[in-house]
Amino acid sequence: MNEPGTGTTSRVLGGRLWAGGAASACVAALVAVVGILVARGLLDIPVLAPRRAGAWGGASTLTYALVSAAVALAATALLHLLLLTTPRARAFFGWIMVLLTAIAVVIPLGLSAALDARLATAILNLAIGLSVTVTLSGVAGSAIVRDTAPTTNPYP
Repeated sequence: MNEPGTGTTSRVLGGRLWAGGAASACVAALVAVVGILVARGLLDIPVLAPRRAGAWGGASTLTYALVSAAVALAATALLHLLLLTTPRARAFFGWIMVLLTAIAVVIPLGLSAALDARLATAILNLAIGLSVTVTLSGVAGSAIVRDTAPTTNPYP
């Protein structure tokens, strides 16, 4: 990509971006597991599984972790697309992720379940969303390489 008026070009290192995306997916899955262990195991609060069927029914820890990892990979694809096509891609990525995280936090709060279960699920979704947003924002910085054009004419 050329950056008009700057004399620099940028390129996206796809391998580095997707390696970081895979690492982010692992982090998101582990955040889900830890959050569920704390909520269900230590605090005895159901997550996405009110005593009856919730919005997703009785989602298991494995399901929640796998969905969290899939969300991180989808966010990596979004980031890659934005980096290739959009000016100020990292700013747009940040806004999109913050708004998607807000949606993931608000949805469980509107369920007809016990308040503690709704709050635990909302907090867990916030932690997962923030972990994906923060890790991928850092990955984006290392996946963009800026090359400067030579300042002198190499041809006499």
